[in-house]
Amino acid sequence: MRISYNWLKQFIKLDWTSEQTADLLTDLGLEVEGVDKYESLKGGLEGVVVGYVISCEKHPNADKLNVTKVDIGSDAPVQIVCGAPNVATGQKVPVATIGTTLYDKEGNGFKIKKGKIRGEESHGMICAEDELGIGESHDGIMVLAEDLKPGTPASEIFDIETDEVFEIGLTPNRADAMSHWGVARDLRAGLNLKDINTELITPSVSNFRVDKRTLKMDIEVEDSKLVPRYCGVTISDVDVKPSPKWLQNRLKAIGLTPKNNIVDATNYVLHELGQPLHAFDAGKIRGNKVIVKRAVAGTKFTTLDEVERTLHEEDIVICDENGPMCIAGVLGGIKSGVNENTSAIFLESAYFNPVSIRKTAKRHGINTDASFRFERGIDQTITQYALKRAALLIQELAGGEITSDVVDFYPKKIEDHTVFLNLENLKRIVGQEIPVETIKKILVSLDIKLNTMSEVGLGLVIPSYRVDVEREIDVIEEILRVYGYNNISFTQKINASISETSRTEDYKLQNIIATQLVALGFNEMMANSLTTPDYVKLSENLKEEFNVTMLNPLSSELSVMRQSLLFSALEAISFNINRRRSDLKLFEFGKSYHKLPSGYDENKHLTLSVTGNRIAESWTQGQKASDFFMFKGMVTMVLERLGINKAKTQPLTNDLFAEGMAYTIGQDIIVEMGTVKKAVLKEFDIKQEVFFADFNWGAIIKLISAKIKYTEISKFPEVRRDLALLIDNSKTFDDIYATAKQTEKSLLKDINLFDVYEGKNLPEGKKSYAVSFTLQDNNKTLTDGQIDKVMNKIIQNLEKQVGAQLR
Repeated sequence: MRISYNWLKQFIKLDWTSEQTADLLTDLGLEVEGVDKYESLKGGLEGVVVGYVISCEKHPNADKLNVTKVDIGSDAPVQIVCGAPNVATGQKVPVATIGTTLYDKEGNGFKIKKGKIRGEESHGMICAEDELGIGESHDGIMVLAEDLKPGTPASEIFDIETDEVFEIGLTPNRADAMSHWGVARDLRAGLNLKDINTELITPSVSNFRVDKRTLKMDIEVEDSKLVPRYCGVTISDVDVKPSPKWLQNRLKAIGLTPKNNIVDATNYVLHELGQPLHAFDAGKIRGNKVIVKRAVAGTKFTTLDEVERTLHEEDIVICDENGPMCIAGVLGGIKSGVNENTSAIFLESAYFNPVSIRKTAKRHGINTDASFRFERGIDQTITQYALKRAALLIQELAGGEITSDVVDFYPKKIEDHTVFLNLENLKRIVGQEIPVETIKKILVSLDIKLNTMSEVGLGLVIPSYRVDVEREIDVIEEILRVYGYNNISFTQKINASISETSRTEDYKLQNIIATQLVALGFNEMMANSLTTPDYVKLSENLKEEFNVTMLNPLSSELSVMRQSLLFSALEAISFNINRRRSDLKLFEFGKSYHKLPSGYDENKHLTLSVTGNRIAESWTQGQKASDFFMFKGMVTMVLERLGINKAKTQPLTNDLFAEGMAYTIGQDIIVEMGTVKKAVLKEFDIKQEVFFADFNWGAIIKLISAKIKYTEISKFPEVRRDLALLIDNSKTFDDIYATAKQTEKSLLKDINLFDVYEGKNLPEGKKSYAVSFTLQDNNKTLTDGQIDKVMNKIIQNLEKQVGAQLR
């Protein structure tokens, strides 16, 4: 936001430098990111002085040039070669001296240098209007008033305005400071605390009066919740023309391009008071009636930027009997705008629902000065005051008469709200005690009224325009920013405390697992918790009635909280595949949200997503696609890293998975994993296999024990025995594992499946497993007799319980 210092001084009398003012504004929370210099004439005519032409003679080597002697107020006259036909002895003229930089219409500068023209030295340039940038004429040099003294700087003669412009990084909560008036209010508060008592000067509207009632405009507002206040008045017999220089300079200083005196007046009041206004050509309003309502969905409407837009049913529009004239609070229409043929206007000043304006502006991709303010919430109490201020300014600039009463639709007046400030809370939060008199002084300077006072605290009345001050902590923040964060003292002693935290704290475990997954080639993703309600239709396990819906969604695609993290992962996979990144390993720590009959439910998850090839393409080895068992190994590694080794697996029937598996501890499912069904992938335009695992992170946190057990590494060697087993196709490795473990619990340390064969030379319905068994005694070296005894017992039980045969 740009704030003109000259403009600011119209509200508050101040002789500070811009640097001092910028420092104070920054301390007050209105951070000044930079101060730019503005000149109504680039360069400010620096180096241009009044010269007196002592003599003027024809150039000896050029018929159209003259050699002049000019007194520029220096010790001796200077010689200047001039080609203007009207230069003559005795004239007072503007002279650009050596080293002066002049600028053309495009802002390109050229420097005046000493030189020779056809053999004669020239020490400067006698200038025409267009060469100085103060006019368009190039017929000849400017001839100045005779009473001017040679050497007088041209900047003192011509009306050149210089200004300093603050670039303020305004935070979204400070809607009250979106104008020069608002910034001046804050500046006054800061100055008052420094015992510089200044008065806030506001524009007077006491001269506003109705000249005659010849152009009445009826106003109809259909929804007072969307349009709590709407004011309007007509002005007739206006003369639309360019604005005066002072107004153009004000607007140019803050980066606006002047249009005409009517539009410029509304922009001026917008940046002066923070109240957006709009002027309609009254002659184009059919039926002399202004209707404020919701748009009819699908209506085509061309805005002032000559773009045809399709209106949404939630857009607020200003209409006449023929249809929309303006998108309320955002942008006017091209057909109802003011132009050079306009003779009467309908001037609008309103307060629109901030949420509605924000949605409309984002929906149509429009960002205007008006929408910027309406979105954040303007001061509803100055709607009529700003209207009168603008009407008087228009009369001053364009003439005309007020030809109707002010129509003010204001069914429910906004009220100031109360807050109780506990002085003990203030002291605790600030860290030191601020004198009560200082607190009261700050509050009064912020227009916060003191309603009641006791030893405990203060009862306060907050002005309605401070939409960001609703709670006690907000009031404390206001006091602190005006008091000054730099004024809060602190001791030279550094205090520190050591807190004992559990190694199983959530964030620590997340870091451990994230490090492991990154080492496995995964990338972490962070998806939006807001999603589309359509995703619940992809699974019977997700219910539409369980959706947590947003009260004011930005769009239908972001209107509910997600019930599953799967669809966020598929969105990310689809996005990457469409950009030729098809080999993906992604993980996310996130939450799912449900609105259950028993209340709102929020669960934390860790999800893994794998698709494409296992490793990057390389000449040393061929490509191999990721598969279910590789993915299962990754899930198992995560559980083992968390110290969960006793989880059981069981088949999982799920309408999202073509093939699924669940890890359980007791009755709790801690992980669901599987191959995502092609029908689900099709919704995201994914044509390759995707594996997905969903860890119930909340359940896992509860399972993990903080106790760590240490076991000494055995000094005695391990022994490995391999068996080739012929088993039924219906049997699994888990069956072999469980039987062997049950047979020998102390010496059997590990069981591993290292080969699977299914094919010819095997009986029908059979498969071959190659399984290794690792034996070890922690206290002694095993003998062959002990080993054979254990292995024979394992073989016998495998034959009985699993039906295995040695090959």
